[in-house]
Amino acid sequence: MNADEPRADLSVGLVVPRKLAIGAALPLDCGRTLPGHELMVETYGELNGARSNAVLVCHALSGDHHAAGYHAAGERKPGWWDSAIGPGKPIDTRRFHVVSLNNLGGCRGSTGPNTVNPATGELFGPDFPIVTVRDWVRSQALLADALGIERWAAVIGGSLGGMQVMQWAIDLPQRVRHAVVIAAAPRMSAQNIAFNEIARQAILSDPDFHGGRYYAHRVVPSRGLKLARMLGHITYLSDEAMRERFGRLLRDGQFNFNFDVEFEVESYLRHQGQVFVERFDANTYLLMTKALDYFDPAREFGDDLAAAFRVSRARYLVIAFEADWRFAPQRSREIVKALVAAGREVSYAQVHSHLGHDDFLMPLPQYHKVLGNYLARVAEEVGT
Repeated sequence: MNADEPRADLSVGLVVPRKLAIGAALPLDCGRTLPGHELMVETYGELNGARSNAVLVCHALSGDHHAAGYHAAGERKPGWWDSAIGPGKPIDTRRFHVVSLNNLGGCRGSTGPNTVNPATGELFGPDFPIVTVRDWVRSQALLADALGIERWAAVIGGSLGGMQVMQWAIDLPQRVRHAVVIAAAPRMSAQNIAFNEIARQAILSDPDFHGGRYYAHRVVPSRGLKLARMLGHITYLSDEAMRERFGRLLRDGQFNFNFDVEFEVESYLRHQGQVFVERFDANTYLLMTKALDYFDPAREFGDDLAAAFRVSRARYLVIAFEADWRFAPQRSREIVKALVAAGREVSYAQVHSHLGHDDFLMPLPQYHKVLGNYLARVAEEVGT
């Protein structure tokens, strides 16, 4: 076996996504109601007889339902969290039934801007309602109902996924045993909101955006979406990681005195932006960044995060990464401090890291050991 090939014994193997129709009406925070919607879902591992070993994985801004395994034989790139999900991995599919979905408003098969609005027969486009993290939790709860899962053994997520975890534990405390919050924050800082606004303006000002109705014009606002991704990607990487990987390396070894790519870091960012344009939808990007900005569970509790957590019943694991400056460790410690003040049981780990915010996707030994040991105790608790 080639060293770069995936080990079959540690992978969930070939997986087939499925689309589930949710017939119940879904009231949204914006005041609108969706009469029904569809969610694209993947599952890994078997649900036990007691239906007590289900784990929900919540994705981050650009994630989707394909968290682990492969969609086709010979495929080189697995799901986005394949390093953590599978037999013998931290989220052990020999013990857990793992559910991963593409959130409402996503662009990978779930009802969203690039799907048909049944009321008009046309793509939703900009007419799709703005959704919040709370809306996603409501939608995910309807999904759990459809799957016959009354209570999650754990809800797990990183970044924007970690925000969904917190919202689950606060809004539906009886349905969550354990809440695993990774590389997240209790709310967005002004700096982070500013980054998101610049990204949105890059998309909104693209001449091919057409007010969000670019589908009808058969174009993509690729320049704006590419710039948005390039900006976002800078915030996911630490200065140390960028310096070590790129430094001031020149592609041609000399200055060319033009505005084309000269530095290796420029080439990398342009590549990341172009790849993103090919797989993501601009309207969805706008929605996801707004959901990030709006998240603030303490707001309805007099800006008291401890009061918000006091209504939850879950036990918590909070993980932060030293090199993450987008959602720095002090933001995770804010969560831990509020949980302690609320009288909730919480474990906290700050992982030595290098890459930055994206470390939550990496198979760092300390990180995986912390996550795996915690979830092993969860598995014992639920009888798997």
